[in-house]
Amino acid sequence: MDLRIFTEPQQGADYDTLLAVARATEELGFDAFFRSDHYLSMGSGDGLPGPTDAWITLAGLARETKRIRLGTLMTAGTFRLPGVLAIQVAQVDRMSGGRVELGLGAGWFEEEHKAYGIPFPKERFGRLEEQLAIVTGLWETPVGKTFSYEGEHYRLTDSPALPKPAQSRIPVLIGGHGASRTPRLAARYADEFNIPFASVEDSERQFGRVRAAAEASGRPADDLVYSNALVVCVGKDDAEVARRAAAIGRDVDELRANGLAGSPAEVVDKLGRYAAIGSSRVYLQVLDLDDLDHLELISARVQSQLA
Repeated sequence: MDLRIFTEPQQGADYDTLLAVARATEELGFDAFFRSDHYLSMGSGDGLPGPTDAWITLAGLARETKRIRLGTLMTAGTFRLPGVLAIQVAQVDRMSGGRVELGLGAGWFEEEHKAYGIPFPKERFGRLEEQLAIVTGLWETPVGKTFSYEGEHYRLTDSPALPKPAQSRIPVLIGGHGASRTPRLAARYADEFNIPFASVEDSERQFGRVRAAAEASGRPADDLVYSNALVVCVGKDDAEVARRAAAIGRDVDELRANGLAGSPAEVVDKLGRYAAIGSSRVYLQVLDLDDLDHLELISARVQSQLA
């Protein structure tokens, strides 16, 4: 099972902090560094020093890391026009030497749109479907050919469809809990399906829906990677687990029930339950970005047992 580090910088982190976490991610042998795409903190925190942009951050990290994959869970479709997004992601992919992945979602947090003057359309899922068609269509258009698209929300005419990514295909991640439209969209466009903050039972049910949708579309279900995103809070003993839970304002019992919390052995055991239902990759939501010892413990005592 691959373990990836997943951060939420809108809760309060500047670029230097994210760079330190990304370098630790690389040095400690994790597979990837991912971040959310939000401009407003959630909950009771003040979010200081303020938001960082997802793709500007990843562009910087592309030049300051060498091995790890880089991506978003999830880029908000409301934040960027699809043609512009295709250019941004392709450029960062080239800057990284072909290490970028794009998680793309519809956008959901209305308050951050109000705070920064970003339109928040009522119908976002239809826009997301068109965005996926456009972004992937631009990347797949052969050099020297043009790309046009006529949709309800977006229209492109004779785009040169440049630049091209370094990778022949940038992996696209789609995720969520939707029972019908989301699996259908994943079956059509996704290389990976991710379900965030879900139990083993709910994950198995949703993976089944995606697998069925893929097969109904004529695509082998095993063509996709199936993954989870889960909050992580690991300690060498109960006292350390409690200290880390307090630092992120969470209850230990709640974290054990809804995430990956406890001793390394407990976390390895729970990861095994996710692996048993087909999850081959887990994004560890790390909420205290100053606690690099936490990453060291996970690398030494959890990741080492999953090889």
